[in-house]
Amino acid sequence: MTQLSSETLNAIRLIVDTALDLAAEVTLPKFRQPIDIDNKLSTGFDPVTQADREAEQVLRDSLMSALPHAGFLGEEDSIATNLAESGPDIGLDEALQKQLTWVVDPIDGTKAFITGLPLWGTLVALNDGEQVVFGALDQPWLEERFVGLEGRAERLYKGQRSVLTTRAARPLKDAIVQTTSPDMFNDDTLDAFNRVRKSVSMTRYGGDCYAYALLAMGGIDAVIESSLQPYDIQALIPIVEGAGGVITNWQGEPCLAGGSVVAAANPEVHERLLSELNA
Repeated sequence: MTQLSSETLNAIRLIVDTALDLAAEVTLPKFRQPIDIDNKLSTGFDPVTQADREAEQVLRDSLMSALPHAGFLGEEDSIATNLAESGPDIGLDEALQKQLTWVVDPIDGTKAFITGLPLWGTLVALNDGEQVVFGALDQPWLEERFVGLEGRAERLYKGQRSVLTTRAARPLKDAIVQTTSPDMFNDDTLDAFNRVRKSVSMTRYGGDCYAYALLAMGGIDAVIESSLQPYDIQALIPIVEGAGGVITNWQGEPCLAGGSVVAAANPEVHERLLSELNA
């Protein structure tokens, strides 16, 4: 595990802020506008647009100019083009940078993006090989940015910063659970999700990455999903945990690799959800 100082993490925050601002200059002009859509699947539908590709390119160029020796994992597999333009020197030597990886989703929620629903987001995580040390979710249309680092989570809204706190523990029958879509579950995981759905007070659909922001803000009690990739979830881990929540896979283990994920407002609700999911 790489130990990054508070000073270094604050410098990383500025680097990510710059990258997210540049990505927003790509995505916002294309949101709620006619746009060409490609399908990445031969069976099913997994859309990608020029906004996804261009935003990832901007993110990669900006982030890698600051840490040119770090790794990079992005959904659209872009290739950096302007590394000659070096970013700010934050004092990390080459060996230390090589332990770090940027994990990026330029538009998490492309289906929301192409339908005009403002619940997509741009995700940036910095992984030190064992855990995510920094995570950010940006929703530029709503002018909201969520950040998790050093055990805290914050929301930046129109220049005002606030600390995030999840909801207090409550019986499962009173809990509100959210998931993006039942289509993300296979037969086995859908059966498990339906057990939870029948045990809680309300289930909401849609939201993609923004559902985890709602959890961190105290609006809901849990997010349960499946079929996630590392770039779908890593940036959200420090946001959920920094607000007081718990986020794991359905076996209660770290969920850096994605897969089936359960995020809960507190340990009590998380434990009850794991019991239902694995019953």
